[in-house]
Amino acid sequence: MKFLFVGTNPEHTGAATHFVALAQAMAEAGHDVSAVVYPDGLISHGLAGSNVRLHHARFRNIFDVRGYRAVFAAAKEQKPDWLVGNFGKEYWPLVLCGRLLGAKVALFRHRTPAMSRLSGYFLPRLADRFFAVSHYARQAYLDSGVPAELVQILYNPVNLGIYRPDAEQHRRIRRQIGIPEDAIVVGYFGRMSDGKGIFTLLEAAGAAMRDEPRLHCLWVGDGPDAAVLRERVAAHPETAHRHHFTGWMEDVHPFYNAISMLAFPSKRPETFGRVAVEAQACGIPVLGSNVGGVPETLQANATGLLLEPGNVPAWRDAILTLSNAHRRETMGQAAQAFVATNFSTSVIAAAFEKTLTSRRIAAVDASAGQTASL
Repeated sequence: MKFLFVGTNPEHTGAATHFVALAQAMAEAGHDVSAVVYPDGLISHGLAGSNVRLHHARFRNIFDVRGYRAVFAAAKEQKPDWLVGNFGKEYWPLVLCGRLLGAKVALFRHRTPAMSRLSGYFLPRLADRFFAVSHYARQAYLDSGVPAELVQILYNPVNLGIYRPDAEQHRRIRRQIGIPEDAIVVGYFGRMSDGKGIFTLLEAAGAAMRDEPRLHCLWVGDGPDAAVLRERVAAHPETAHRHHFTGWMEDVHPFYNAISMLAFPSKRPETFGRVAVEAQACGIPVLGSNVGGVPETLQANATGLLLEPGNVPAWRDAILTLSNAHRRETMGQAAQAFVATNFSTSVIAAAFEKTLTSRRIAAVDASAGQTASL
């Protein structure tokens, strides 16, 4: 099939990472893939050097004529079977372009807040396929009034050629940051904000550090509460040197190999939880909040542990549980197999193709790698 992906969002978001991984997955599966992308943005950088042909454009809003011109120019060259969109500002333009070009439209929704009443009603009905990225998100859309038969499920794909255990990266990143080779490292990857549970993790890790002298924390990311987090770390000089901050990083994948476990302590529901899948692909077990779509990203008690959001004693105990090397190794091996079966690019590409070529009443359940009738 021929695909034209349209993603002109310049920001570094989970939806942007999904866009890159899915476009690459379809190209690797042998499909003809092009993409209209923001010049010099994360998506453009992520797809550079791949088999995806790039067309640069900006879609500022649904009335941006230059955005439409770019889509029509790319479509004239490729004549796609499917237009694929990930970002809200491009939903209506893609539906309109699809009608004018005679191409089918697949839209992905990465957020659970309801769209406007007009968009929430018409877009799932006008698009040829409308995708949620988790069962949790799908249920949120059904609760807002979207008919069940209109919402498909397709998880985020992860490139196992990039996200994999790498002993050299482990040694290099630890030397670079100044983390001892024998340290047990809790990693946090993401936005530094209270809603993400960073202060729960800080308290739990601080308590665990009193019992485990080898325990360190690696904080990868930035956000509105980053300065407060650093201040609270500095307020405890006896453990401050065991906290390491990288700031914002465009490419985080090497850092997974520097950690022993990933913490995903969100207090608010997450639509999915891509970092949990990326970490497990690298053989890293996950401590995740039992909220939103996070439980769908791991196997509780097999590839990680699910915990009550905000429960500091529970998070402390879980960190100490995974401080056991044998437990981590067993879970890490199971985590790799879990991701390969459910989230690899080959699995998700096959599931995406299957739902595009099947009747609309079929919903792809990528967690099982098969199609399930609704």
